[in-house]
Amino acid sequence: MHLTIPIGSDIFDANRRHANKNRKLFESHGVTAINIMGAIGSGKTTLIELAIKHLGEQCRIGVIAGDVVADIDASRFKKYGVPTIARNTGKECHLDAHLVDHAIPKLPLTNLDLVFIENVGNLICPTDFELGEHKRAVIVSVSEGDDIVSKHPMIFLSSDLVIVNKVDISEFVGADPDKMVNDAKTIKPNITTLNTSAKTGDGINAWINWIKACMQDNTVKP
Repeated sequence: MHLTIPIGSDIFDANRRHANKNRKLFESHGVTAINIMGAIGSGKTTLIELAIKHLGEQCRIGVIAGDVVADIDASRFKKYGVPTIARNTGKECHLDAHLVDHAIPKLPLTNLDLVFIENVGNLICPTDFELGEHKRAVIVSVSEGDDIVSKHPMIFLSSDLVIVNKVDISEFVGADPDKMVNDAKTIKPNITTLNTSAKTGDGINAWINWIKACMQDNTVKP
């Protein structure tokens, strides 16, 4: 299916309508979709891998892996035996609902409970483009500097969860995780916050529990 946008139409409105279509398709199969956003190197792929490891025996997981080129991240997910579709955006710095729409039919939705949508590594472009997800998580690493949150407020306003990742190296890079959390809370007081480290395991159980809660709260089951 091709999405036609007449000249002069609102591209964001057209994307929103397409996202609603995607969401309804997920819901018709009882699937919860989570949009994972963050800059390159923030740890998006690793945290999704950890979720697959922890939840793989409890629910059926699929992944849509967005990237500018190649399928390096998609290959990492496929190693766990989960259905994975790579979506290359070319020159675009974000996924949009139309690209996700083309990926969805390639997933066995009738055999899935949860779909992670890994967005392109960027803290600006993905903000305005709904994909049909039920929840949004944004991941920032202490290696990006503890002012990274205050410099990119819009993505936090549109997110349900912020993860401050790689906290085990915070003292070595001179970053304060508490400042990053406080900045996120200042931007959006009701946002959920987690501090994590894949290396030490800190916060990983909380990450898994947040995903489980999303699935339990999501009343999409037919």
